[in-house]
Amino acid sequence: MSLTVKLHITNQLNLNLGQTSIINKTKFYTPRIRTKPIYHSNPLISTTSYNNKPITTMHVPSYSSSIKSSLIDPDGGALVGLVVPERERAKKKLEAEALPPVRLTKIDVEWVHVISEGWASPLRGFMRESEYLQSLHFNCLRTESGSLVNMSLPMVLAIDDDTKTGIGSSPNVGLVGPNGDLVGILRSIEIYKHNKEERIARTWGTTTPGLPYVEEVITPAGNWLVGGDLEVLNPIKYNDGLDHYRLSPQQLRKEFDRRQADAVFAFQLRNPVHNGHALLMNDTRKRLLEMGYKNPILLLHPLGGFTKADDVPLDVRMEQHSKVLEDGILDPETTIVAIFPSPMHYAGPTEVQWHAKARINAGANFYIVGRDPAGMGHPTEKRDLYDPDHGKKVLSMAPGLEKLNILPFRVAAYDTVEKKMAFFEPSRAKDFLFISGTKMRTYARTGENPPDGFMCPAGWNVLVKYYESLQAEEALQQQAVLTS
Repeated sequence: MSLTVKLHITNQLNLNLGQTSIINKTKFYTPRIRTKPIYHSNPLISTTSYNNKPITTMHVPSYSSSIKSSLIDPDGGALVGLVVPERERAKKKLEAEALPPVRLTKIDVEWVHVISEGWASPLRGFMRESEYLQSLHFNCLRTESGSLVNMSLPMVLAIDDDTKTGIGSSPNVGLVGPNGDLVGILRSIEIYKHNKEERIARTWGTTTPGLPYVEEVITPAGNWLVGGDLEVLNPIKYNDGLDHYRLSPQQLRKEFDRRQADAVFAFQLRNPVHNGHALLMNDTRKRLLEMGYKNPILLLHPLGGFTKADDVPLDVRMEQHSKVLEDGILDPETTIVAIFPSPMHYAGPTEVQWHAKARINAGANFYIVGRDPAGMGHPTEKRDLYDPDHGKKVLSMAPGLEKLNILPFRVAAYDTVEKKMAFFEPSRAKDFLFISGTKMRTYARTGENPPDGFMCPAGWNVLVKYYESLQAEEALQQQAVLTS
């Protein structure tokens, strides 16, 4: 039986902070020259009015064997898939070998992976200049139909002067991986100037030195960008023992359907899962069940591309996540753990839009957002680079994300009275201990145990062993320097 849930939802789904509600997509942007909204509407929401004020309701579907998880359409209406069919690969490879080559870095390959699987749908390749400028200055792309899709991060391929000269007037280029393997073809290319300062300032809101992605990717890159339509010769694989976690948007949608999900809520993180995270995710599922959903599925979706040097490596995080499920902190029956292959910019409110948009394409219709998403400490000052609340506020307003339900999460901290992670209660603030990711890593590095109930013991042991191995490696390096 279908439920209609009014949007005075604070008491039913207490995941909001301040005045932000769980379903806050009640308005559509309409250009003056158009008579219809240019954004997709949320299929779960209808808007009526009373006394000239909008009243928004959410329609929760009834549960049946025919339920599909595709409660939310991919941007552009269909997922982009840019991997060449197997029967055509030999021919395409011969063609690629004869084209002027463009060498890819490891992070370039990660973007090829992202674009080729449709995470950035409807984008079909590295951005040409018009797409780049729309992304950089508007955080959106306008489709051929006139609608807008969110695209907050430029996805571009940089080349140097010698490569530009080697391309000459060729309309197509071959993409060559870091190990010399042919990755794909970029067709109908356009080469344009790479204004690094403008790109950095618009993406991060600052050009202060010490931004990890800037120093790793942009500063050493060439002075030109090349855009075009992408064809990938083979699915991108890393052969690191984790490829089975790298489910494409299409594979995730199929898995949601197989599990007969009637809601999918996504949670991204780049840190190990502690019991506060688990509390939040389990509480979200409980609240969705209270709203009338029968089978909400959690997509636990750690970021798997480039991260800064002091972040916990992907393989260690994935091992820790598996221990969380083995220990029953999260229910394996209602949780899908998969790797999101995007590189990390640490660009705060700009980047969190990309993280949310990509989950639309994967089929998630709820997205959990917390404090300072995609943010980091200021590189040169003792403060956060971004306002911790701006990420969730931007998501509630961002063009092109109207059909995604944003879940600002409640703050969890260690309750020193109850000896467990719990939702923070301002009325007894002195009873709570906040353990940041930095402090957690310090505990593990120094061998000091966190309070009981902070993280499952098996998961904590994974971190301790990782930092012990780091210290052993550093000791060996110091010994080698002393004896050389």
